[in-house]
Amino acid sequence: MMLLVTTALAVPAVGITTVWQRQLDAQVDEQLRQEADELRRFAGAAREPGTGRPYSDGAALLTAYMSVNLPRRDATLFSIVDGRADRRSPADPPTRLDKDPALVARLAAVPGTAIGWVDSPVGRVRYGVIPVRVSGDPRDVRLVVLEFRDRQQHQEHRVARMLLGAGAAALVLAGLASWLVAGRVLAPIRLVRRTAERIGEDDLRRRLEVSGSDDVAALAHTFNRMLDRLENAFTAQRRFLDEVAHELRTPITVIRGHLELMDGGAAEQGATRALVVDELDRMGRIVRDLLLLAKAERPDFLTVGSTHLTDLVVDAVAKARALGQRNWMVAHVSEATVLLDGQRVTQALMQLASNAVGHTENGDLIEMGSLVRGDRVLLWVRDTGPGVGPHDRERIFDRFAQAVRSGARDATRAGIGLGLAIVLEIAQAHGGTARVEDVRTGGARFVMDLPLRTPYVEGDHEPDTHRGGRAKDRLVRRKRPALQRLRDHGRR
Repeated sequence: MMLLVTTALAVPAVGITTVWQRQLDAQVDEQLRQEADELRRFAGAAREPGTGRPYSDGAALLTAYMSVNLPRRDATLFSIVDGRADRRSPADPPTRLDKDPALVARLAAVPGTAIGWVDSPVGRVRYGVIPVRVSGDPRDVRLVVLEFRDRQQHQEHRVARMLLGAGAAALVLAGLASWLVAGRVLAPIRLVRRTAERIGEDDLRRRLEVSGSDDVAALAHTFNRMLDRLENAFTAQRRFLDEVAHELRTPITVIRGHLELMDGGAAEQGATRALVVDELDRMGRIVRDLLLLAKAERPDFLTVGSTHLTDLVVDAVAKARALGQRNWMVAHVSEATVLLDGQRVTQALMQLASNAVGHTENGDLIEMGSLVRGDRVLLWVRDTGPGVGPHDRERIFDRFAQAVRSGARDATRAGIGLGLAIVLEIAQAHGGTARVEDVRTGGARFVMDLPLRTPYVEGDHEPDTHRGGRAKDRLVRRKRPALQRLRDHGRR
């Protein structure tokens, strides 16, 4: 962290130093030009003492000029007469360059007015040479202005370091102060977050402790009011579901008790009672499914067991006949035993059959079937109704969503929109899904697409290898008079 801060401060420092160097060079050059202008003005206005006439001696003119125009700090003036250093300004310079014969000879040889650089024991020096011409004086007289730039730059660097140090200290102090202030400001927000993490569906009574009257306190009050509304909503939902379940369980229990007390007799009466009792069991599970749809998924939703697909479809068609006067058919069935929850899948098929009855008319065809395709098990209910629009195919499986298929006489007799949601829930609990498909001959086909799982029976061989390279369990088939049962239920 400190390395990053140091780098962040050093990068602008280098840039600032470069800019200052350029500004300082421009300032030195400007000072040299100003010195030349001041000398011209002085020469035009200066008079010899005692005579009151203009100077006729160039060396005397420069001596008078240096006596009244003192150089700035880190600068000095001296005159050169016929190639030799003559006079200098009163203040002592950082170094006596006028005593350097080579430098004096170099500056005396410069043609005309010139500005340049020269090295010295105290660093680089910016010089300016200004020739002076006086009427009646044939000598070569020059004024030399020296600006010790490195000395000036050293001062500037020291000021820059002081500014950077002060800025870094101010940045650190501001960061610490901001961290302390932000910590105090965010403490109530962290309390809100921790409280929200501890609040669950089973514990909505926890509330935030509010102190003060600032914006954070107002946020805590708003959060508490939101929790009050959520608690009331969950309580009302539980109460409603409990009341619905209780009201539905009571008549089911009464009907079941009377049916169990029914006198036995003819085989048809016994079969009817068994069918009705089984249907009441299914209705009882539907009531529990309403609670399930209002809660999270339960691990005990399914009771998986060996289920024969032919028995499953034929029994479902037999039960569905009571839903309406339709042409009930059993389509293709697979003579395979698979692992699934037979009652749950029957519940889903009955939901699909009830949905098909609501969108068809008397005498219309409704068929059920099953098929094992690869490693998938397909169970479907097909009707010859008006079908489902493309924009409704995904939405109708949502809870409380309903799609009215135009043209059906009983389309207005819609439920509460949980039937297809229950179908999808059952399919997903098996690891599959549910969808609706169009049929070329008209109508719709609702399909449950489930993964194939087969029971292991002692004595079976290892699973066969699919020709595509995937392992597929052998189907365990039972020898039974399925064809006769299909005929009993009206398959032609």
